[in-house]
Amino acid sequence: MNFAAIIPARYESTRFPGKPLALLNGIPMIQHVVKNVSKAIENVWVATDDDRIFEVVQSFGGNAVMTSKEHQSGTDRCAEAARILSGKFSFDVVINVQGDEPFIQPEQIELLKSCFTGNEEIATLVKKIDSGDELFNPNRPKVVIDNSFNALYFSRSPIPYFRGMEEKKWHIKFLYWAHIGMYAYKTEVLQKITRLPQGKLEKTESLEQLRWLENGFKIKVAETSHQSIGIDTPEDLQNAENFLHSATR
Repeated sequence: MNFAAIIPARYESTRFPGKPLALLNGIPMIQHVVKNVSKAIENVWVATDDDRIFEVVQSFGGNAVMTSKEHQSGTDRCAEAARILSGKFSFDVVINVQGDEPFIQPEQIELLKSCFTGNEEIATLVKKIDSGDELFNPNRPKVVIDNSFNALYFSRSPIPYFRGMEEKKWHIKFLYWAHIGMYAYKTEVLQKITRLPQGKLEKTESLEQLRWLENGFKIKVAETSHQSIGIDTPEDLQNAENFLHSATR
């Protein structure tokens, strides 16, 4: 099985314009992402819509491909990049890593790769929830999985509902899963899911993976112990800077 990692990175962002180029410990954030992903996979490409990001990636020796400015999601940008890259080398699975995840661990990439042993279509990661705050945080999507570690449903609500139990004890009495937003897709599946229209579930929860489930695609999940740390705002970047400095003391 041949893998390619594609890192969608756009310049325009409502909360943090130019985010991929923001410096973290003196290094562009996108460079941190490429470096960490490259520890687990050979073919790593940044898919961008901006010349500035393209040039910075090339300046540190990374691979970059230009894509449309019209994409509504990172998945759509990955799909276009995959079509372009298919003429350069052969790959069976695309791993989608967000460009604002500078602390991604190579082990997480390996977990996604390990999901593809046969006819799997899509894979993602989950992590055990260990606090009530996380369980009831709508910005931390939850996942219900079946006995074969396939996703049954994703929700911003705490699912399943624990009937007859105090809410503060839910995460103690039941194993809840949080979604870690990294994906891997078979190349042909990636093209199919990006041609699907938005469904009612996706529009309601604002979670694109529900579109795939609603149309019958299976999503394999693997458990990670690493918490995803995304950078969405300048404040997040400062917190990440503080984290790096404290870790090196």
